[in-house]
Amino acid sequence: MPNRDNPRKETDARNQDFIRFEQIEKSQDYRLAEGEVGDEEFDETFEIQTVSMSLPKAEFAARLGAALEDIGFCILVDHGVDPKLYEEAGQRVLDMVGDRALEEKMRFCAARFGSINQGYFPIEETSDIHPDLVEGWVLCRRAFDLGDRDDYEAADFWPDATFEQFFRRVYLAQEPLILPIVQGVLTHLGCDPHLFDERLADTNFALRLNYYPPVPDAAPDGAGRLLGHEDVTLITMLPAPTIEGLQVLNRRNMKWIRLTPPKGSIVLNTGDYMQRITNDRLPSTTHRVSRPRDPVMLHRSRVSFPMNVYLWEDEMLEVLPGLGEPKYPPVRAEEFHTRITSKYYGDDYVSE
Repeated sequence: MPNRDNPRKETDARNQDFIRFEQIEKSQDYRLAEGEVGDEEFDETFEIQTVSMSLPKAEFAARLGAALEDIGFCILVDHGVDPKLYEEAGQRVLDMVGDRALEEKMRFCAARFGSINQGYFPIEETSDIHPDLVEGWVLCRRAFDLGDRDDYEAADFWPDATFEQFFRRVYLAQEPLILPIVQGVLTHLGCDPHLFDERLADTNFALRLNYYPPVPDAAPDGAGRLLGHEDVTLITMLPAPTIEGLQVLNRRNMKWIRLTPPKGSIVLNTGDYMQRITNDRLPSTTHRVSRPRDPVMLHRSRVSFPMNVYLWEDEMLEVLPGLGEPKYPPVRAEEFHTRITSKYYGDDYVSE
């Protein structure tokens, strides 16, 4: 678990203060905490592209690849997941995280398994480097009854087995989207579209349940809802939140873009794994969750439930063929992942 008293938790820290942990090029320089109103610039003209998953494969690959290569984000529509499932998921996050006693949640306190800290993170303890105003509950494959473990017990991961049953439905509804997305990216890059089919079978994933309580009047100086960061993932799929806050950094002008995705859509972004294997062609783009502009919304809770897709720890991350002279040597996925996330949890988190 992150340590609340870690002296690195500074609200004026910048991402470059932790650059030694990064395993890919990240030349952008930004303040982790959001600035005061008027201190930051916003890009009101850039539009994150919307891509329909109902397009013919070749057209989908072209549009998806172009959008992700441009800024690392796009909005997926016509993906086939019932919007009512997402509506119910939002309420379930409130029930499981927002409306549950801290004492009960702390029974599932986060601990490292493989590359990833899994379990419950209290308010302000998502990382050591910034007091984010969010509670998180990270649930990886091992937390779900997917038929691949003989010793599975829902009570080891969930306060109530009905939550496992419901969020397993969410995962199973989204799992069929993974291969078409990755195959589309590979097609766009001129690679064998099936290069990752076997490696993404029985996917290594994490479903993160985020609960953002109403913003207190006495919040720590500079504390936003979630610090600026890049995802340590292959891809991340985020069902569109219903309350404003998600912002993406445009590296070209270092201005923030406010995302307002339509209800029922999925915000897709590429992460550090993808930037590494694509030789920097597809960026791992900085994003954050900021306080909403509407003062009324400050006093309302917010939820999100992104699904992070990884490769398994023993996989080797290598630059894909045909993308020029590799900028990065092959590296085992667990070493890559834990070296990066040591910026959040401390030097002893890394695996060799």
